[in-house]
Amino acid sequence: MYRLPIKALIPGIFLLISSFSQKYPPVKFLSEKDRKRILITGGAGFVGSHLTDKLMMDGHEVTVVDNFFTGRKRNVEHWISHENFEHINHDVVEPLYIEVDQNNHLASPASPPNYMYNPIKTLKTNTIGTLNMLGLAKRVGARLLLASTSEVYGDPEVHPQSEEYWGHVNPIGPRACYDEGKRVAETMCYAYLKQEGVEVRVARIFNTFGSRMHMNDGRVVSNFILQALQGEALTVYGSGSQTRAFQYVSDLVNGLVSLMNSNISSPVNLGNPEEHTILEFAELIRSLVVSRSQIQFLPEGQDDPQRRRPDIRKAKMMLGWEPVVPLEEGLNKTIQYFSRELEHQANNQYIPKPKAARQKKGQPRQHN
Repeated sequence: MYRLPIKALIPGIFLLISSFSQKYPPVKFLSEKDRKRILITGGAGFVGSHLTDKLMMDGHEVTVVDNFFTGRKRNVEHWISHENFEHINHDVVEPLYIEVDQNNHLASPASPPNYMYNPIKTLKTNTIGTLNMLGLAKRVGARLLLASTSEVYGDPEVHPQSEEYWGHVNPIGPRACYDEGKRVAETMCYAYLKQEGVEVRVARIFNTFGSRMHMNDGRVVSNFILQALQGEALTVYGSGSQTRAFQYVSDLVNGLVSLMNSNISSPVNLGNPEEHTILEFAELIRSLVVSRSQIQFLPEGQDDPQRRRPDIRKAKMMLGWEPVVPLEEGLNKTIQYFSRELEHQANNQYIPKPKAARQKKGQPRQHN
């Protein structure tokens, strides 16, 4: 009998031992009839990876599709080799052929520096990519949830913004590739609902923060925390009187799961109705970090919404959902995450520094 040499067997033995010794977060056991095959496009991104965690721990089979334009492998690496988890490196602009029960379509650059850097790519992802995901849902009879955005309301003239408001958007401004891309994506969803009977759910997501945000993504939360931790000036664009409403990522994920499993086909706002000015937010983060950083005022960005606050009565009434994580609690968790990231960098550990969003000349760094 022919026997392989010991040296040839070692790599395979090592992989086998590794697969058995791999520790995963606790996962519920679901029976075959309750366990769903769930696709998450953009599943290695900030929100997508937290949704992956939630659905995996709930016992479902999860397939993450991501081309890592803004997502990161390390956001989902703790699930690699788990029997319920699969990752596909794929761009949704190209068709995808798999069997799923639910499709959470989150794929898209979401921070202004990223979607402004490559506006054509952003448009393709939100239009052609959404068409491909709707086509997949039609073929296999899956339900699709579109991660839309509060940006569909533009710089609103109605306050707070309810789902019935049509928005006030500049179709040729610097944000238009994202704003109009998402508006068209919503239109596509309802065209497929009416013509093909595809079950769709549309979440209009308001400002969200938490761990796994890119530190250098140019958004207000990450900018302020990073600047305060490093003792730099906190940069506020305009007077700082613009308002935003920030929710912690776990609240958003719970809302997305509730919406997907509901019977609501019309758009639903998911956000925190607690409104703060950008200046108040800067001062709060400076206080929580215990930083002596100064606040620096810079010229306001083009088409920067002046007021942003969701009307979430629909989500409360029809989903029984509302944010539960207090702002300061969520911010402290996020500050701790950013502190650990900076510590890893300072110690030259393996964990790499997140790539800064590439900018074109004359383009401001921070976007609220």
